[in-house]
Amino acid sequence: MNADEVQRQWAERSGEYSPEYYAYYGPNGTSERIHRTLDSRSGPQRAVLELGCSSGRHLAHLYDHGYRDLSGIEINDEAIDVMEEAYPELASHGTFHIDTIENTLPEFEDDRFDAVYSVETLQHIHPDNAWVFEELARVTNTLLVTVENEGNGEEAVNYVNDEFPLYYRDWETVFTDLGFREIESETLKRDTFRAFRAT
Repeated sequence: MNADEVQRQWAERSGEYSPEYYAYYGPNGTSERIHRTLDSRSGPQRAVLELGCSSGRHLAHLYDHGYRDLSGIEINDEAIDVMEEAYPELASHGTFHIDTIENTLPEFEDDRFDAVYSVETLQHIHPDNAWVFEELARVTNTLLVTVENEGNGEEAVNYVNDEFPLYYRDWETVFTDLGFREIESETLKRDTFRAFRAT
């Protein structure tokens, strides 16, 4: 599956793993884990970007805890309609870019965001588009958080429900090679939580 096909499938996603799916379940333990780290490392007055924000359940949790400078990138254009219904205050106050991460990140100036995070999103970036990690490092001023499935170290790619490719990467190596220092790491149920500070 090439990079365009991966993006198209996520842009058209309905049912499981769609914006409606995540709005139904709402904020969860991962939302709280991100909130705790951002509170201790950057604070609610800072500019925050979520990559692959879907209908906004993690951002809504931050909004409920005083964060106001919130932005998101989401490829599925139905996400905003779902957000407006599920989290109307977030939808009206946040800034959202309905496009690919690859198209959007290059538009931002250097160090645009104090904190950037992803939850099971970077793991779907096709190897042909790995250059986007440099763009991510460029726009992150202080704190970068990844909550991604890193696999067991044996497979480079796995397919979710025999459908969506999931690319396993060692995010510590990826981002330390790009000038970040890992400051937190925790193994979660299926993901690894990592926080990096720009150096």
